[in-house]
This record gives sequence, structure tokens and C-alpha cells, in this order.
Amino acid sequence: MIDLHCHLLPGIDDGAKTLDDALAMARLAVADGISLTACTPHIYPGLYENTSDGIRVGIAALRDALAAAGIALALTEGADAHLTPELLPRLRSGTVLTLGGSRYFLLEPAHHVPPPHFVAQVATFVEMGYVPVITHPERLTWIDGHYGDFVQAARDGAWLQVTSGSLTGDFGSDARYWGERLVDEGWVHILATDAHGLRARRPELRKGVAAAARLVGDDEAQRMVEMRPAAILADTAPEAVPQPLAFASAAKTKPSFWGRFL
Repeated sequence: MIDLHCHLLPGIDDGAKTLDDALAMARLAVADGISLTACTPHIYPGLYENTSDGIRVGIAALRDALAAAGIALALTEGADAHLTPELLPRLRSGTVLTLGGSRYFLLEPAHHVPPPHFVAQVATFVEMGYVPVITHPERLTWIDGHYGDFVQAARDGAWLQVTSGSLTGDFGSDARYWGERLVDEGWVHILATDAHGLRARRPELRKGVAAAARLVGDDEAQRMVEMRPAAILADTAPEAVPQPLAFASAAKTKPSFWGRFL
């Protein structure tokens, strides 16, 4: 499996605090079946002032430490980029990393307040040739009342990433409800761990994949952690990648579980 959202680099944000923590997280990931992890520290102006160069230096050092420890976890680059007015210019200048150097990048909206003109902002990234991968929409407190914004963003060309632990209840009942609904209705492109440590928010995908499989089947659940993440890192055009169920004509004949209550 491939995990495209993980705060594994030590001492760079609110993820792994020390190198020992990062190595222990890497061991957990490998034991869970993860073979490749994107190191995606926060880029949040005024709080986490990470840059492409600094992230790459951190990845190189962690690769060496993994090799010395005999931990078979491959790493690639990325960033958990907070939605700010300067994000697009920084993507174009290369000071904010995309996932593996592709057109895809992690886009983190504000957690508690809906960004002004959110759907239009997302559409602008798409128009400029990027594919925003919107991180953990199910955990944003404002999704209640704005669910349609994420559906529209997906229709406009963004991808949605749900946190694996949301589907197993690790983030509470609200996140589980919205995560299950997004998956069941076929809007979710990938699952990722968004791991930050060794206790809560661990680098584990397997349980979340099993939970997704109960909603959309094994094949679609595996696409979320294998085929689509691999396509991102290969910089495959979105139209060439098998899409979630909501975009498949066959799925339109089968209403979702949640759709029965609308």
C-alpha cells in the first residue's frame, strides 16, 4: 500500500518529534503493509514555515536512517499545504512541494471556518493544471452544511482524501459519519493515514481499507491505497485513472446508503 499523507519527518511540524519516533512510525507502517510513504509536513504560514528545500533535506536524512536501521520503507516528497492566497504562486515557483513532483498536491482547508469562495479557489488550481487532493474533508467541522462544496470540488476536478482512521471511529462519530458517507457515495479517491505519532494517529491503513471495502467493495477500496496513489506519483492524467464510483456510470443505478435518507 501507498500512504500519501504522513507527518513522518522528525522535528519539522506536529508529527514525529524525534528520529527515534520517526523510525518507530516507519516500522509500524511496514508492519501494516505500507511500502511507500509520502513525507508531507505542514506548510502553514506563520506556524510551520517549511520549504521545499528543507523538506527534501529532511527526507534524504530519514532515508539514510531507514537504510541504516534496515527498515524497508520507501519515501517520496510532498507537503500538507494550507489553503492561503499565496499557495498558487508558491506551487508555481516550486517552494511548495507537490506529491512526488507531480501535478497533484495535498490541499488542507482551514479546520473550523469555511474558506471564502472555496469551490472557486479549488477550480482555479485545476484551471492552472494542478490537481488539488483535498485532505480529510470528513474531519472539518464545517462539512455539516457544506457537504455539497466537496462534491462540487470533486466534480470540478479535485480529488478527495479521507483519513483511514476516520472510517474506524478514531476521530469520533461525526468524522466517521462524513467519511463513510463520502466513501459510500463514491466521492473519495484515496485513503491515507495522516499519521502524526505512535499512539493516536498511527501510520496504519489496513483497518481503514477493510472499513471502506464494506461500503464499496474490495476492488474499489484497494484502488484508494494502491492504483490511484501510484497514478499520482506517476503524474498520470486524472482522466486516465479509474475514478471513484460516483464518476462511474454503473454506480448511478445504485443509490448509496446515505442517499436513501435524503
